[in-house]
Amino acid sequence: MNSHPTARPRAMAAALRTHWASLAPREQSLVLAAGAVLGLALLWWLALAPALAQLKSSSARHAALDAELQQMQGLQGEALHLKAMPRPTSNETLPALWRSLPQQLGHATQMTTAGDRATITLKAVPAASLAQWLAQVRSTTRAVPTEARLVRSPAAAGAANAPALWDGTLTLALPAH
Repeated sequence: MNSHPTARPRAMAAALRTHWASLAPREQSLVLAAGAVLGLALLWWLALAPALAQLKSSSARHAALDAELQQMQGLQGEALHLKAMPRPTSNETLPALWRSLPQQLGHATQMTTAGDRATITLKAVPAASLAQWLAQVRSTTRAVPTEARLVRSPAAAGAANAPALWDGTLTLALPAH
């Protein structure tokens, strides 16, 4: 038995050369054509098709990234606007909260304060009004929601197309003195 590591591949190569020489020229041409087709197919599947797929999807991904960039720039502008606004004092924050409650959330809404926290009790408050009030409170008083315990109000359960109404409590962190 031959122990040389390249002996077996050399023997196989010699056998293939012998077999190739025994083929007719037409058969050799067909084997070369089949090899070329196989090579082109591999080139397509491994190199060209993935690159073309990336190219086709790049415009959609570019548009999505542009939209995300626009949203982030809008948020940055809002943050810079809030940062530039003068900070309300604690003497201004609580009266502003008290005034905004009945105007936007209804007269059934109550507020209690303890230190730097305000707890708002909601009863049948429309979701759109609550969202608008939270945005206004954040921009005018810089109060930030820290906890929300909301459930859908049974008052809205009767009608199918009625807007969502919320009951529950909302805790706000008031700005530092």
